[in-house]
Amino acid sequence: MHPSPFPPRPHHPPVPVFEPQPRFEAVPARAHWRYRPSRGIWHSRALRAGTLITLLVLSGLVILALVREQTGTEGFLVGLGLAVLPVPLMVAAFRWLDRVEPEPWRNLVFAFAWGACAATLVAIIANGFATEWIATRVETSASSDSSAQAEAWGATFVAPIVEESAKGAALLLLFVFRRRDFDGIVDGVVIAGITATGFAFTENILYLGNAFGEDQAMGASGFQSITAATFFIRIVMSPFAHPLFTALTGIGFGIAALTAPRRRVRRVLVPVTGLVTAMVLHAVWNGSASLGGLSFIAVYGMFMVPVFGLLTWLVIWSRGNELKTVQTHLPAYVAAGWLLPSEPHALSSMRARALARDAARRLHGKEAARAVAEYTGFATALAFLRGRAYKGAAGADFAAREQELLHHLWQRKDLAQPALTHAAMLTTRPWLPPQWGPHPPDPHHPYGPGPGPTGPTPGNTPPQR
Repeated sequence: MHPSPFPPRPHHPPVPVFEPQPRFEAVPARAHWRYRPSRGIWHSRALRAGTLITLLVLSGLVILALVREQTGTEGFLVGLGLAVLPVPLMVAAFRWLDRVEPEPWRNLVFAFAWGACAATLVAIIANGFATEWIATRVETSASSDSSAQAEAWGATFVAPIVEESAKGAALLLLFVFRRRDFDGIVDGVVIAGITATGFAFTENILYLGNAFGEDQAMGASGFQSITAATFFIRIVMSPFAHPLFTALTGIGFGIAALTAPRRRVRRVLVPVTGLVTAMVLHAVWNGSASLGGLSFIAVYGMFMVPVFGLLTWLVIWSRGNELKTVQTHLPAYVAAGWLLPSEPHALSSMRARALARDAARRLHGKEAARAVAEYTGFATALAFLRGRAYKGAAGADFAAREQELLHHLWQRKDLAQPALTHAAMLTTRPWLPPQWGPHPPDPHHPYGPGPGPTGPTPGNTPPQR
């Protein structure tokens, strides 16, 4: 595979020239899904994954024992049943935000497990020691007041630092060891949100289980139930609290992912700034909860809700920018012959992507729909890769990674390209100028009347510049 004969712009590497039978020198002949260079045993993915899974399983067993010891078996089961209710909704929301280039499931499973097991275990142990240390140094007349004050101080000043650091560790690990899957702000927010959802899940089991135990001891029920009040505050009013805090750290890592490697100071300072901001927001929230009453409602309505709305807008705006990146950088591969002229439009439209998958499923079954989805993901990753190269943020393995992605597209193009071309025709707005529209309809197209053969046709030739 040879580079394009046209000179590249600064930070814009040339696109490999399309060949009828590409050789893909950087991709091993047996490679089908992922290309990985051979490494030593200490750099083995299997070894790292096995070690990490073992640590997470051990953490899960320990946290399970600790929570059950504090809540009792009945309280644990009640807490588990109530705490699981918001989890599917939160996960579905983050998956919806991540539709442009979905994060691999293995990363999301790791993030949730880290938040639910490792981060929670660190938080319970560290917060417990910190609260006891503060209690021994609080000078009050009554021990009960000393304990309550120590818990309030610990929740306001210690817990935010410990918990946000523990959750942020998942982002750091994925940023370092799964750098290919970390493309920007949306990925950072999604990983942070899933991690925090796991953390909140385990924490809610503990709070709801303890509340149920107190109700059982006092015989409370109905509106006087501590369990009902805890459920309303933690599950109904603020299921987004932990994801909101940690998302600020995720934004920091997302910006770092878009920063050129040579700007090392910025790549370090931005995630740290995001982490510190998450700690401050968490401290404000916990402090208002300690004050109770109108102070809590005021912070919730005047601070938390607007911040949540602003963050939601930022993520949706970032997702729109991702689609613009696809539309901006894929035409270079159209010009080189790798993609059809209609594909950048189809790949930059969520509706066209869905139509392409549905068309492939109707005509060829689930495997074809899966091939279209995979093709879409690899094409999006290719656009992001070239976008980073254009900004000077691509790594030294840019050429090999580009060939790998082109290799994946080549393997799936026979099923994916006709479906995407058909979807582009269905979603092209009729008022677009003819030179940017689809090819003339072809009644023999496998997906019905759609664009015709590849290449310029009368009325479809781009203007000369």
